[in-house]
Amino acid sequence: MAARGAPRRLHRLAQEGRLCALREELRGAGRAGCAGPAGDTLLHCAARHGHRDVLAYLVETWDMDVEAADRDYKRPLHEAAAQGHRDCVLYLLGRGAAVDCLKKADWTPLMMACTRKNLEVIQDLVEHGANPLLKNKDGWNSLHIASREGDPLILQYLLSVCPTAWETESKIGRTPLHTAAMHGCLDAVKVLLQRCAYEADRADRCGCTPFMDAIQCGHTAVARLLLEQHKACWATRDALGMQAIHRAAVTGQNEALRFLVSELGADVDARAVPSRLTPLHFAAKEGHVSTVQQLLSLDADINSRDERKRSEVTRRQRQSERRKQAPC
Repeated sequence: MAARGAPRRLHRLAQEGRLCALREELRGAGRAGCAGPAGDTLLHCAARHGHRDVLAYLVETWDMDVEAADRDYKRPLHEAAAQGHRDCVLYLLGRGAAVDCLKKADWTPLMMACTRKNLEVIQDLVEHGANPLLKNKDGWNSLHIASREGDPLILQYLLSVCPTAWETESKIGRTPLHTAAMHGCLDAVKVLLQRCAYEADRADRCGCTPFMDAIQCGHTAVARLLLEQHKACWATRDALGMQAIHRAAVTGQNEALRFLVSELGADVDARAVPSRLTPLHFAAKEGHVSTVQQLLSLDADINSRDERKRSEVTRRQRQSERRKQAPC
């Protein structure tokens, strides 16, 4: 058991919200400025676990700094916002905490709040001056992050207070629409299509479109919506010459493959350029047995040959021979 006044004991009391016990311990210790293993203070612990009374005691009795940063430059406001503790957020803001302070990787408290579906906390931060257009080190702004979580009310709010927030892309050219499509957030995609003016089939640096993202992650409802409302093209190729059907084969998305071939009329033996690999080649290379079976049931040609004139059967036989010849 940790000795009275020991940092580990004090942090546990702050984490558990045991104000009376913490008050007694701190009187005996005569100090409150003890850092945890990650450099976090008692304020960080209290904010992380939503103990406003502990926050107020530490700030008002021990004059602890609301801008104290841990080793990742995270402030107590980051902690409170990330966990959705509205009363702690409001208290810290009322005590002068910087609303757009940056932690490691350039994340603001608003970005942290957008990882949770807590609209009130997001509103509080914005009303205190938080800037939704700020970007983290990957080029994501708050709308990007909210698009990943998929709450349509939060997206609508961010777009209402910052109508240009959608006009952004990450460092690899990905938009909030890419993000929402990849994560299968159907309601979020609906909001983004209604409120934003994205070009159909806008590609990222790898040539991947939101439709491809939806397909390769198995979100056929999102893919269907993009086709119907955004006029997405299912035959578009990425930077590697692959179409959505090839990406679906790589990730083993059987339902998406049925959707592409049976409903959209995609060629089950379509070839990537310049590799000339078919979806069957990709599925077999990844070891997706059920996907290989699915493609064969859709009449894929098992004898299709790649750019080296090898069929998948031949390639598998050669791999087996090499394994047998390899020394034990």
